[in-house]
Amino acid sequence: MQQSVLVAGGSGNLGERIIKALLERGAEVRAVVRHGSDPEKLKKLETAGVQIFMADMLNTAEITNACTGVSCVVSALQGLRDVIVDTQKVLLDSAIAAGVLRFIPSDYSLDFTRLKAGENRNFDLRREFHQYLHTTSIAATSIFNGAFADILTYNIPVLNAKKKTVGYWGDTPDWKLDFTTMDETAAFTAAAALDAATPPRLCIASFQASPGEFSSIAGEITKSAFNLIHMGSVDQLAEYNQRERFAHPEGETQLNPAWQSGQYLHDMFSVQHETLDNRRYPDLKWTSAAEFLTTIL
Repeated sequence: MQQSVLVAGGSGNLGERIIKALLERGAEVRAVVRHGSDPEKLKKLETAGVQIFMADMLNTAEITNACTGVSCVVSALQGLRDVIVDTQKVLLDSAIAAGVLRFIPSDYSLDFTRLKAGENRNFDLRREFHQYLHTTSIAATSIFNGAFADILTYNIPVLNAKKKTVGYWGDTPDWKLDFTTMDETAAFTAAAALDAATPPRLCIASFQASPGEFSSIAGEITKSAFNLIHMGSVDQLAEYNQRERFAHPEGETQLNPAWQSGQYLHDMFSVQHETLDNRRYPDLKWTSAAEFLTTIL
């Protein structure tokens, strides 16, 4: 029997990809979107066969109507507290009211459950939502994909193609970092949404590579040296992030303040996946570090 899945945040970058992957797996897909969403994106979704529910995202009755009859609700919502906590609570309550059996929250990140509170603003918001989620009886599954591999195209310290440098924090450049492409995160999420037996957490990575390996691979691809640079200790990065956050309180209401990027870098060098669930869905293909760097270099 064809399964029906509702995606919240379906007009966003990751949400669109999750919807596409669900359709490829033969699912019936619904998307709940807020009033004022981009009409061109909505038209594209409808053309693909997605049933659109336009709703007030804080109206439980309207969201419950959209959730009625689906087997799983997937959240791809992105934002600050008003979205990650407040709107997701309404989405969760609505899913429960509609009798939905399974829920995938908008985590898609490093495994923040293994990090200390207060070190990453966005993870603290997700942690707050999870406190509420754990009071409910719905079967929920978090998908931890590490960092999106796409950030490596932004000349971040971990890989700066423009300067031909690779930076690292900590004692060694051999610390493995977890990266997953957005497409592969979406494909795994779609498979999990249609899997009635998912555990509370699933960890994936397209590739796990260290700064030392990035330097070597990038050098081979470009035929030029990528210099390894020691940026300091992880504790020093945490202290720097705290100072920057205190100095720029306006960032608390910004989606991507500069100090938030520093917090993500700190956590990338603080926690890594110990085991991967990549093989849970054998039909999925995973991109290697060399393959991904070849496409961007």
